Amino acid sequence: MNWRSQASRLALLELLVLGSLRRRRAQASAWDALDELPWTRRTGRRDELGLVEARRHELVSLLGRVWAEWGAVLATLTARGLAPTPDGWSELEDAQRAEGLPQLPDQLNRRTAAALVAPHAKATLTERRRAALGDAEPTHDGSVRLRPPPGLVAITPQGRVDLAAVAAVLGEVSIPERALRGVLALEGPIRAALLVENLGAFCDLRAVDGWLLAHVPGWDTVTVARLLERLVHVPVIHFGDLDPNGLRILLHLRGFRADLRWFVPEFWSELVDAKGLPGVWPEDLDLGEAPALVHELASRDLWLEQEPVAVDARTPAALEAMLSYASMP
Repeated sequence: MNWRSQASRLALLELLVLGSLRRRRAQASAWDALDELPWTRRTGRRDELGLVEARRHELVSLLGRVWAEWGAVLATLTARGLAPTPDGWSELEDAQRAEGLPQLPDQLNRRTAAALVAPHAKATLTERRRAALGDAEPTHDGSVRLRPPPGLVAITPQGRVDLAAVAAVLGEVSIPERALRGVLALEGPIRAALLVENLGAFCDLRAVDGWLLAHVPGWDTVTVARLLERLVHVPVIHFGDLDPNGLRILLHLRGFRADLRWFVPEFWSELVDAKGLPGVWPEDLDLGEAPALVHELASRDLWLEQEPVAVDARTPAALEAMLSYASMP
C-alpha cells in the first residue's frame, strides 16, 4: 500500500483526528487497506470505519513515517477552520494559491487562471477559485470566423477596420472573443446572418448578397453568443447537419437567440436516398416543430450532412426565399 500519496495520508489524518473515515473513490485503496487492519472497526454506518482507540498509537506511528509534517498541516487546517478531509485540503490549497497571486489583468484566459488558482491549467474553475481572481474575468478565448458582406466595418476605441476589405484579400476574417467582450460594434448593412455548423460548408457555401456568414464549430458557441448580441435586429438562420447532434446544437443556440430559424430547403429531400447515412435518432429526442424532412430521417434512422447542400446552385435562392418568408406580415 502506498501510504505516501496525498489521498492516503489524508485518510490516515482524518481517521486519527475525527475517529472515523468514510469511503471515497479517491481514497478507496487506503480505506480498503485500513479495513483489513486491527486498528479499525466498522461503525455500522455504510462505508464508514471507526478507529479502535487502543490502537491509536500505531496509527500515529504510521503517520509519522509517511508524513513527517502532519502535525503542522493539522495545525494549519485547524487555524482556518478546515477539516482534515480531501475537501478541507483542497480549500486550504486554494486559499494558499490565492494568497500568492500576482497582480492580474482585467481579462485572463481560463487556462492561465486555473494554473494560478487551481492545481493545474486544466482544472475546474470552481466558484471559490473564480472568487480568488477578483475582478479578473476568465475568458474562453475562442474566435468567430466570418465571411462579411460588403460595407461591414468593425469599430473599437482603437479604430475602424473594413471587414469586407480584409475578407476580399484573405477570404474571411476572424474576430477574437476578447474583442467581442469589449465595446466592439459592427456598422454597415447586414440583411441576414447565417450560422454554419461545419467548416467545409462555411468555406464553400456560395455567397449571398448582403448576408453575414459565421462559422459555429459544433458546441463551441461561447464566442458566437457574443456575436449574436450585436445582431439583435438582424434575422439569424442556422444551417447544420440533419442529425441528432445538429438538432441539439440548434436548440442550444436558440437559448441565445429564441427566434433562430433552421435552414432545411425542400430540395435537400432529393439527397436522402443517395446521401443518407445510417444513424439512430434517440427516442427521447424531442423533434418538436422540426421540418418534415427531419421527421422522415428520424423514422428511417438516417442522417444527412450539410456539405452537399452548401455547394448546390439552388442554395442561395433558397436562403433568399427563407428571408423573404420571414419578412412577410
